[in-house]
Amino acid sequence: MAAARNVTPPKFNDTTGAIRMLAVDAVQKANSGHPGAPMGMAEIAEVLWNHHLRHNPANPKWADRDRFVQSNGHGSMLIYALLHLTGYDLPMEELKRFRQMHSKTPGHPEYGYTVGVETTTGPLGQGITNAVGMAMAEKLLANEFNKPGHEIVNHHTYVFMGDGCMMEGISHEACALAGTWGLGKLIAFWDDNNISIDGHTDGWFTDDTPKRFEAYGWHVIADVQGHVPEEINAAIIAAKAVTDKPTLICCKTIIGAGSPNKEGTHDVHGAALGDAEVTATREHIGWKYPPFEIPAHVYDAWDARTKGEGLEKLWNNKFAEYKKAFPKEAAEFERRMKGELPANWADFAAKAIAQVNEKAETIATRKASQNSINALVPALPEFLGGSADLTGSNLTNWTGAHHVSGKKPGNYISYGVREFGMSHIMNGMALHGGLLPFGGTFLMFSEYARNALRMSALMKQRVIYVYTHDSIGLGEDGPTHQPVEQTTTLRYIPNMDTWRPCDTVESMVSWVCAVERKTGPSSLIFSRQNLAFQKRDAKQIENIRKGAYVLSEAAGGKPQAVIIATGSEVDLAMKAQAALAAEGVNVRVVSMPSTNVFDRQDQAYKDSVLPKGIKRVAVEAGVTGLWYKYVGLEGAVVGMDCFGESAPAPELFKHFGFTVENVVATVKKVIG
Repeated sequence: MAAARNVTPPKFNDTTGAIRMLAVDAVQKANSGHPGAPMGMAEIAEVLWNHHLRHNPANPKWADRDRFVQSNGHGSMLIYALLHLTGYDLPMEELKRFRQMHSKTPGHPEYGYTVGVETTTGPLGQGITNAVGMAMAEKLLANEFNKPGHEIVNHHTYVFMGDGCMMEGISHEACALAGTWGLGKLIAFWDDNNISIDGHTDGWFTDDTPKRFEAYGWHVIADVQGHVPEEINAAIIAAKAVTDKPTLICCKTIIGAGSPNKEGTHDVHGAALGDAEVTATREHIGWKYPPFEIPAHVYDAWDARTKGEGLEKLWNNKFAEYKKAFPKEAAEFERRMKGELPANWADFAAKAIAQVNEKAETIATRKASQNSINALVPALPEFLGGSADLTGSNLTNWTGAHHVSGKKPGNYISYGVREFGMSHIMNGMALHGGLLPFGGTFLMFSEYARNALRMSALMKQRVIYVYTHDSIGLGEDGPTHQPVEQTTTLRYIPNMDTWRPCDTVESMVSWVCAVERKTGPSSLIFSRQNLAFQKRDAKQIENIRKGAYVLSEAAGGKPQAVIIATGSEVDLAMKAQAALAAEGVNVRVVSMPSTNVFDRQDQAYKDSVLPKGIKRVAVEAGVTGLWYKYVGLEGAVVGMDCFGESAPAPELFKHFGFTVENVVATVKKVIG
């Protein structure tokens, strides 16, 4: 196969042999994993990591390090071998525990588990998209902080990716933007081995990939022999020389190179080689050492600690000079790279909330969201906003925002119709540090981005998703655009905080909470239509932060029932409360803008909001299942377990039972 594809096979040595055999032995011990990619990319990895990558194993969070992303994350033993060999805190015992419970070497690279892993990869195409975000963050921060003679932000983002990454649609979304943005510090290596799980890719992947990337505006270096170090090195040097375009280095390789009987086939892609082939591979590549034993001369060849310490020391000296010349900018850079909020943030946020409360506006919460952004921007220069071609509808821009236009930097991005790409690029920006990204689309189109949202939550990244047009209140666009299950499914994502505010004050509080949150992403869900302002006292405003609170107490203070509502249905609940009071039925209204946040409160607070023994009715223009968690089997839910219709919003709310009369009747039925 190698000859037919004009691939020069590797000249085996101990330096690359260490990668091959660590991958082979770890997968064999686990009897699970993907040895093919590490074996096929060993030479590419050696040249990059030993001769170009600027990193310090002793400080994996050094601000100006190069970022390395293994987008083909199934080949995770490649990055684990590299981290171990170059001197990161990843001992051999962890490699022996590959794919085992609580090891630092999970089946796919996971951010936060393994030092040196920059992002969680595995779902193909998403690592390259994260890398586009990282490279964009580098470019924007360099534009903001670098001064003549003082370049404190100046690093590359390197990506390994396979055929699968190239096939996934998200790679098209992200790589097209990378070309448009001129991300010259982004260098990607395509492991062109012509194999995926189903076999030779000739029957399902025949794109002219170099031409595709040239059409995106990339610098493309084609037909590099991926097992010839001299060709790889020359390609990287050429890539670095082009500063106005990202580079794709197309590396012809043999999957599983070194396995004498399985290389070049899909048999080596995703399964252990087997004892006989492991032994044959050792002999074939000349590796004379037992499993998990690395001789001293190999460690010496790989050790990056001294070099890395020197590189960081040079940068520290540069930054010290920068700090003398530009103390204010240096302090701001340090704050932002640490992910800290401004010193005056608490007072600033409190005043912003108070001002919104004083205005008492009845407006759409999407407009309330825009007003919140405008109010918070002066305190948050790290804000990087954007929208997937819906700025005028999402209202995610603000007064004085500077639009990113092609290669021109700014702080607001039109991502085009790329919801998935936008979301994962924001993940990459958050992972890079120094920016607080948020991006908008219609709530319905969160479906396109679902796996990126899950990855935000899995990595616990501070990314803010702005979703507007939140229900059948969208109106005439009909069921294709009317989300009914999306709000609930977002609430089900672990580590995701989902907010559906009912007015301007709740909108501002949801923004403040999202900004302050450091343990995961937030989804903020806003209405298209105007929503009535609700009056509150200071304690109620404070309790919005707890996810749910008593918005309106029952007459006499003793409720016969509790109505729980969110978003546009809160005002409906308030009107139903008034109608019930007129009939002598006293109910409490609870606004629950965030079920996730409310669930984290202590039991005493939960019981104070939803007293035990009192019947409950939930009201939300969406699917009903989640709400039985709060109302119980004895309660009821006014919702809809069907798709919407195309009609004006008022007609739709009436048609689907979101009326005062129906809520009143439901409460009466529940309390008997």
